[in-house]
Amino acid sequence: MADRLTKDARSNLMGRVKAKDTGPEMIVRRIVHRLGYRYRLHRRDLPGTPDMVFPRLHKVIFVHGCFWHRHGCSRTTTPKTKTDFWKAKFEANVKRDNRQLAELTKLGWENLIIWECETKNIDQLTSVLRDYLKPSE
Repeated sequence: MADRLTKDARSNLMGRVKAKDTGPEMIVRRIVHRLGYRYRLHRRDLPGTPDMVFPRLHKVIFVHGCFWHRHGCSRTTTPKTKTDFWKAKFEANVKRDNRQLAELTKLGWENLIIWECETKNIDQLTSVLRDYLKPSE
């Protein structure tokens, strides 16, 4: 199946895909701030550059897009063109994510992944974040 967009139009569209400050990430940030927690954003000195870092708690949060990080929900679709390319890309993304989470754990950081689709239920997300950010006894 041929792409219905021209090569330039497809490039322009994909170029607008954001890596930081995405809608789901902003939802999580607002909830965490409302819960009274303060955090650092995108610390490049940590494996995977976590979206939110809580240095005092030694915890990090990643907000993953279901499409790019392969959550497995209905948003985890695969493009119908260049399927070999996309399959390899997605496998590399998942492998990289797993490696970075293992590195963070080895360094003593707890991690939580919030999936894009989980940001739709604010009450449930708030509960998950509250439980995760509670200081360990």
